[in-house]
Amino acid sequence: MGLKRPESVLVVIFSEQGRVLMLQREDDPEFWQSVTGTMEIGETPIQTAYREIAEELGVVLDVKKGQIKDCQQTNQYKIRDCWLHRYPKGTTKNTEHVFSVCIPEQSPIVLTEHLDYLWLSKEEAIALAWSQTNKAAIKAYAIGQQ
Repeated sequence: MGLKRPESVLVVIFSEQGRVLMLQREDDPEFWQSVTGTMEIGETPIQTAYREIAEELGVVLDVKKGQIKDCQQTNQYKIRDCWLHRYPKGTTKNTEHVFSVCIPEQSPIVLTEHLDYLWLSKEEAIALAWSQTNKAAIKAYAIGQQ
């Protein structure tokens, strides 16, 4: 596998009940997050969002239905030191495109890159999320019946 491109997506997943899906990373069990993933060459951010949900959760959404909402927000953050080796030499920052989607809590989840998942209240998800950009995205874009 080659080096990662320093451009990714963050997809906040929430239910109609306003609960947020959080994922526990395999490579750092203290790190909980929403769906994230690196954009591949030739891929648009929205294409990456659909691909990453399918890859990480086994949930295939219909692109034609436009289920994923582009939040029209882009973040830039410092890459964790322990992950810098994954990127081209000299890369220290990542650009992150933010999306959100509502899926039923009963959706079958098949984890491929994470240890566990939880459906949490918005407040619990914000408290558990490791990154500040993830916390802010959950606060801004996780909707539903609160």
